[in-house]
Amino acid sequence: MSAGLLTAWLVALIATLGSLYFSEVRGFVPCSLCWYQRTLMYPLVVVLGVAAFRGERAGWWYALPLAWAGAAVAAYHVLIQKVPSIAGPGGCAVGVPCSGAYVNYLGFISIPVLALTAFVIIGVLGLTGLMRRMPS
Repeated sequence: MSAGLLTAWLVALIATLGSLYFSEVRGFVPCSLCWYQRTLMYPLVVVLGVAAFRGERAGWWYALPLAWAGAAVAAYHVLIQKVPSIAGPGGCAVGVPCSGAYVNYLGFISIPVLALTAFVIIGVLGLTGLMRRMPS
């Protein structure tokens, strides 16, 4: 079992459980961009879990596009939270505005920042895992 795959799976699992905690326990309604991030994070739990359990490095090829797409969406979401005018008029205001922040730990850690961190950790672990065994 690869330590990188196992670590990435744990990160994806914690991120998934965290998003469910925020919505189901704390009652925070996810905005549109949060739903896109969930759509990209939740499958990572399965893909990375199966790859880690079976010790298949090829799982990274399935996980990396999800991780980097999720990082892009999360980065855009963080940008909208920090500079709401970027979203434009109406932007992401279906139900819950994407510029809103339910949590703000230490003055800068919001839910999209947590998601971005998880996606980047998974992406870096994936790139490292693939590059480590490539022939020079």
